[in-house]
Amino acid sequence: MIATHLSLTDFRNYPQLEAELFRGANVFVGQNGQGKTNLVEALAYLSDLSSHRVSSHHPLIRSGQSSAVIRAQLQHGDRQILAELQLNATTPNRAQVNRSPVKTAEITRCFSSVMFAPEDLALVRGEPAGRRRFIDELLCQLSPRLRGVISDYERVVRQRNALLKTNRGRRSSERDVSNIEVWDERLVAFGVEIMQARSRVVRALRPLVDGAYGDIAGPVHSASLTEERSVEESASRADGAATPEQPSDAELTEVFRSALLDVRLREAERGVSLVGPHRDDLVFTLNGMPARTHASHGESWSFALALKLSAARLLRSESATGDPVLILDDVFAELDAARRLRLSEAIADYEQVLITAAVFEDIPKELTGHVVHIRAGSIVDGSDPL
Repeated sequence: MIATHLSLTDFRNYPQLEAELFRGANVFVGQNGQGKTNLVEALAYLSDLSSHRVSSHHPLIRSGQSSAVIRAQLQHGDRQILAELQLNATTPNRAQVNRSPVKTAEITRCFSSVMFAPEDLALVRGEPAGRRRFIDELLCQLSPRLRGVISDYERVVRQRNALLKTNRGRRSSERDVSNIEVWDERLVAFGVEIMQARSRVVRALRPLVDGAYGDIAGPVHSASLTEERSVEESASRADGAATPEQPSDAELTEVFRSALLDVRLREAERGVSLVGPHRDDLVFTLNGMPARTHASHGESWSFALALKLSAARLLRSESATGDPVLILDDVFAELDAARRLRLSEAIADYEQVLITAAVFEDIPKELTGHVVHIRAGSIVDGSDPL
């Protein structure tokens, strides 16, 4: 899968943009603040309807405008797809595929990309929410129906939290526990499906992460990731047995229900759901030590890059759309010459790679096939000084 043309209207700092894209490496060069990241962010948004920089779509609409449009011409083999997404400030967003209206979420089935940006350093050093979002975005690209399961689970958590807050402060005899138990069953049903899906992805990623980190930093390091489930930390097992590494649905359901009973009193006191996939985390290790606390800045950067490269490799092997489009936003400026070369070798055979850079010389010559200069929200001639 590649993108052959990108059209933007009132997206970020672009009143209007028409950009031809090509197979292989596409490099967007310009000083900071000119719109390089905005351009590739627009294309990445079609993959998962989320931005790596903001939590809602409203900042993506150009100041003073009521809507923004992302239009991309996509190619998969001999098949041509026109994907169009309209982001609205006050009304629901709209989407079209080949001029036919579709549900907004359906547009993510048309296009697959993996984006690495400086903000992804938070995958290693930041809070668990970012790591959960990383794994969930990947599993939704692998299995789009899980987007609905995750949405249903999040709705249950909100409803359950609202009920817990209603009961908060009441004496035990006055609490309405019957409705909580109804929401518990839904929480467990959706939660087990999400946890099992995450586990499958984590198991598939483990060897890829180790290999990708070695490709970037050299083979002398060992990188890995494991799950940290809140239900296993909270559940009381009457038999004292540990939860199996790969539990069945029935076993995980039992553990989840036990955990809910274990935290019932604390949830009632705090008015919030304390266990489930929304409280889980991923633990990254480098050479057997927690990367969050022991990795240097350069090691953390390489680890985050290895995670994204591993995601791309997993999508390449399992996705029906073939290679995802790789998007590297200001990556090479943070890498030394040896790691730049290793990274360029690791991504050289992908169908399409989009790269942004403030300094053209930061890009390995192997990746400088098609170069576009960006200034103040416009494409300028390469000979025009920036």
